[in-house]
Amino acid sequence: MKVQNGSFPSIEQLQDQYFRQNARLNQVPEKEGLSFQEVLSRKQTGLTDGAGELKFSRHAANRLSDRNIELTITQMERLTNGAKKAGEKGIQESLVIVDQLAFIVNIPNKTVVTAMDQTQAQDNIFTNIDGAVIM
Repeated sequence: MKVQNGSFPSIEQLQDQYFRQNARLNQVPEKEGLSFQEVLSRKQTGLTDGAGELKFSRHAANRLSDRNIELTITQMERLTNGAKKAGEKGIQESLVIVDQLAFIVNIPNKTVVTAMDQTQAQDNIFTNIDGAVIM
């Protein structure tokens, strides 16, 4: 407590200092991330933060970027659901087809290994997979 000019601060001054100090301590930094609608949509479709979502390998991320492939939220949900269905059937390496896009997914690691659209799938031959899911 500071003594100013030989007098004590008033109750109002102390309250003001206390509330300003607590307001600074209780401030929560803004978090960037999903919108409310995106969170709601994920919860309604059974997707969770991290547990059921797919990761993209560096190779797959590069392929998406190089081939100018952008996934919508709906396509991502369908890809995730396709990988989940493949896992339920015991598939380890799955081809998951969503619209005109093909993804090779390592099911145990929940990782998309590569991605391509129909124009890049030469001869439509996919190797080293043990199952396919068409969504």
